[in-house]
Amino acid sequence: MQSKEMTKLAVEALEDKKAEDISIIDISEVSVLADYFIIASGNNKSQVQAMIDNVEEKLGRAGFVPKQIEGYNSANWILMDYGDIIVHVFDKENRLFYDLERIWRDGKMISVEEFR
Repeated sequence: MQSKEMTKLAVEALEDKKAEDISIIDISEVSVLADYFIIASGNNKSQVQAMIDNVEEKLGRAGFVPKQIEGYNSANWILMDYGDIIVHVFDKENRLFYDLERIWRDGKMISVEEFR
């Protein structure tokens, strides 16, 4: 249940900063890494960093602290590891290049609407 609450908060935080193409993949049955991957895109470095800052703030207020944040300075792909969820925020070019939705296609795609 905790991972669903975290996912809902992360999606809200991303949407607050105008994230594009938010995807949620339930990987709980195909990996021990996490329960959910949340993937989103931003238009530029400033927006990508603002999205990450907002996720960290919103989850932090709820008592969730990231285990690790990678890629913040370059902001072409920032990964936030919360254990139960992993948030990936890309610029558009790198999102197309890495195509996590294809790599994790064995997971179950979940509608953002389910977390509203």
